[in-house]
Amino acid sequence: MSNRSWFFASEGKQQGPYPETGLREFIANGTVTAETLVWTEGMAGWQKAGDIPGLLFGDSRPAAVPPSGTPLTTDAAGQPLSVDFSIWALLGRSLLLMIGFLLVVPSPWTATGFYRWFIERLRVPQRPDLGFTGKPGDIWYVFVIQRLCTYAGFSDDWYPTLIVIPLEGFLSWMTLRWMVANISSEGRQLPLNFAGSPWTYVGWYLLLYVSVITIIGWAWVMTAWMRWICRNVDGTRRDIMFNADGWEILWRAVVAVLCMVLIIPIPWATAWYYRWYVSQFALVERVA
Repeated sequence: MSNRSWFFASEGKQQGPYPETGLREFIANGTVTAETLVWTEGMAGWQKAGDIPGLLFGDSRPAAVPPSGTPLTTDAAGQPLSVDFSIWALLGRSLLLMIGFLLVVPSPWTATGFYRWFIERLRVPQRPDLGFTGKPGDIWYVFVIQRLCTYAGFSDDWYPTLIVIPLEGFLSWMTLRWMVANISSEGRQLPLNFAGSPWTYVGWYLLLYVSVITIIGWAWVMTAWMRWICRNVDGTRRDIMFNADGWEILWRAVVAVLCMVLIIPIPWATAWYYRWYVSQFALVERVA
């Protein structure tokens, strides 16, 4: 019997580690099914239990796991990320985030809580048990100023907007740096850093605003911006890629917005879009 330790995803949370005998007990009682995502040392990423030879269906032999560092597929798109959450948990967290946004003062707490909840549910190949160590007090002023900028943008005068939009872009850059620097794995801080220039970031932010005039051009700007962000994340042993193209972002955004207009489908449309968007980020081994 294999002495590997296994993790599995259940109800939006990572469970484990368990020895393979313990995992088979969960399989026997129905806790782990063929659709459950599992991971063990040597696997390139989270995979459905039913796709791993020897793990289900009463097979007593140790589960066959590909050698460490071997991708599950040979797709040039890399090893995709995924996210595991329930629709209603996402809805509740999003509502809290919105309330904090509207009330301004609670925004550092609601935003930090949302980021922590979301990052803990990310499934990254060969990086189990992600966490977020950022605290509301780290950059509380950034969240407060961001919310005040939003209210200032409702002014009838045009000149406050010329000041607010670039400022919002700079504050967004600060937030991204803070988020990347506070990601952990298995309780250990990862040596990640966002090295992108604040001026280039603000330039992308302004371009996104301008591209809205074209109705559809913003989707291609968003695609290029995400790829630039991925290239500027330092401290990883693998390259981060963003695989979506402008058409994919555009049509999915249109479908999501149309569903939200109908109110009732909002939870399902939001979860569908989030899960797809996360899956467009992938990790690719660097070529020496």
